[in-house]
Amino acid sequence: FPYTTLFRSRAMTVLEQDIPEGSPPKKPFGMMLEALDDLRPNEVYFASGGSPTYAMWGELMSTRAIHLGAAGAVLNGCSRDTKGILELNFPTFSIGSYAQDQRPRGEVVEFRTPVFDIEGVHLRSGDIIFGDVDGVLVIPRDAEIEALTRAAEKVDKEDLVRTAIARDGMAAVAALAKFG
Repeated sequence: FPYTTLFRSRAMTVLEQDIPEGSPPKKPFGMMLEALDDLRPNEVYFASGGSPTYAMWGELMSTRAIHLGAAGAVLNGCSRDTKGILELNFPTFSIGSYAQDQRPRGEVVEFRTPVFDIEGVHLRSGDIIFGDVDGVLVIPRDAEIEALTRAAEKVDKEDLVRTAIARDGMAAVAALAKFG
């Protein structure tokens, strides 16, 4: 999704699982509605665990999340209702779109629980999630002060380089040598 809106928020982790074909779930969607209703203001619904054979998120969930003051959704899986979500301007990051919802294909089994590694990143509820047009970044809670301090230092250096190149016409090689 091409968002200009960004978020710097805390993760609310959600664990999905596939429902084996022919095995009716005990409860439609599992704990998905409870997880959705448990979103707090400025949190990001961060789901993982299911396969990309159904959508974990859609327009109705976005509508509820907006009402609750949530900041966005990040899915290690698919989303659906793309046009509606874009019209709502609700930041949603997923691996792609898929027209079918999770019922009866998948279900939420836990939320506010550690989610196992996602492409080498271990995520816990409460970690900082930063999302913008370039993608999503996870900052673990135990590293947030160092990470944010180092990021601010980098931005300051990049601002100096940008000014030196744009205003003063400094060569890129010279800017790197001067500012690091």
